[in-house]
Amino acid sequence: MKVVYTDEALTDIDQIADWLIAHYPAIAPTVGRRIQAVVARIARWPDSARLVPDRPHVRAAPLGRYPYVVFYRVTADTIEILHVHHAARQLPDDNEKT
Repeated sequence: MKVVYTDEALTDIDQIADWLIAHYPAIAPTVGRRIQAVVARIARWPDSARLVPDRPHVRAAPLGRYPYVVFYRVTADTIEILHVHHAARQLPDDNEKT
């Protein structure tokens, strides 16, 4: 399946990278690779992650040992990466994207 990132997801990833580089530069590249690995897993098994309560069609894939979650939606032929957030944050209420 084709994977596309929303502008919001790309901004999220940039902000995560900036924060990690400023506070934990040694793990920033590892977290970046982990995001890529999770997205690759999503592309291979799009229905493997849990559905988000109250958000039909939105799934959440955690990054394992790192406290981030990839939120995405599956359509007929595309996986849309909506957001990448710290696990403590709420998914934004943007009706256009969820």
